[in-house]
Amino acid sequence: MLKLHQVKPLVEAYTDSREPLMSRHTVTGRNPHNGRPLAITVYDGLIREIQDGRRDEDVWLSPGLVDLQVNGYGGDDVNHEEPDPETIISLTRKMIAMGVTTYLPTIITAAEVRITAALRAIAEARRRSSLVANAVPFVHVEGPSISPTEGFRGAHPVEHVRPPTLAEFDRWQDASGGLVGMVTLSPHFREVEEYVPALTARGVHVALGHTDASAEEIERAVNAGARLSTHLGNGIAGLIPRHSNVLWPQLAEDRLTATMIADGHHIPADMFKVMVRSKGFDRCILVSDTVAVAGMPPGTYTAPVGGRVELHADGRLSLAGTEFLAGAAVPLKDGLARAMSMMGSSLADSLRMATENPGRLVGGLGMLRIGSPADLVRFTIESGGTALKIASVMVKGLEWQ
Repeated sequence: MLKLHQVKPLVEAYTDSREPLMSRHTVTGRNPHNGRPLAITVYDGLIREIQDGRRDEDVWLSPGLVDLQVNGYGGDDVNHEEPDPETIISLTRKMIAMGVTTYLPTIITAAEVRITAALRAIAEARRRSSLVANAVPFVHVEGPSISPTEGFRGAHPVEHVRPPTLAEFDRWQDASGGLVGMVTLSPHFREVEEYVPALTARGVHVALGHTDASAEEIERAVNAGARLSTHLGNGIAGLIPRHSNVLWPQLAEDRLTATMIADGHHIPADMFKVMVRSKGFDRCILVSDTVAVAGMPPGTYTAPVGGRVELHADGRLSLAGTEFLAGAAVPLKDGLARAMSMMGSSLADSLRMATENPGRLVGGLGMLRIGSPADLVRFTIESGGTALKIASVMVKGLEWQ
């Protein structure tokens, strides 16, 4: 059995020593909306011109991907027992190598001292590295105020599930310099009616997830300001009532945007298709929710979450010897390709769920428009349509390959 630090990840870590492109530079590729050649002029880290290209291209050109839920990748773990800023710097390089130019390190349910330690590590990484400061706008805390019920709780430790308090939230912000910008919780706690409005008033995005709340509790949370559903379709018990359950009220609620894991394992294709049709492309966001084992060679590992786990060649990560999922291991770029296959959707629509839609939550990123930061990715779709091959990435005008 392999431990994470003993195996080299399948992606190489890039350095962040390259200088921004101060002279005018043109990036070319195919426009995902119409397939025609596209040319984007970059200067001083910003998009300055968008024009039709002059020659056919073999690669697509799009905004960089935006991932709102990353627990780890390639052996780097956001939730490590001993948080290290260098781990976050390494993780950021790996995200960029996968075409993700903006992401949210995601901290799961833990003792408060563990959460604040992780937040301090991320804040320090942003101070040490301009690359991290550019790629990480804020942090997603998933928990600790979730359902304690088996099945709905997922892999979150039940001993650390607790009601939300503004006092603890303020301590998170004090530890990180105000870095917490998204919180996932269950609306069954009575404190939610005060907690959610307080967070939204501070500009924090509140999401519902890992919950067995009633339709009435969900509605109250939405009325209070919650606007997202975290990995809808997951964090739910295997057996639920056919009518009175947490799926229908969230699907029916137009004020909720759903994030979904489109790795082909967490949600079956028919369910994914129905969910996207129900919410509409504008209210759907693709996330990876990857853990530290993601990006490693297939094999059996000892992981911080799940213990002995098995990573399969198709990206399925399960508890060793079982069919039970032990986290997500497919990067967002490949989830995007699989979403196209499951939905039968166009490249442009699938890209929207991984760029523009999540980009609205992080300052209006994920769009090709004049004056926007030059976060760009060039890619091809691999044979079989289940993965993207990254040709090059640019972050705020920094060329990576």
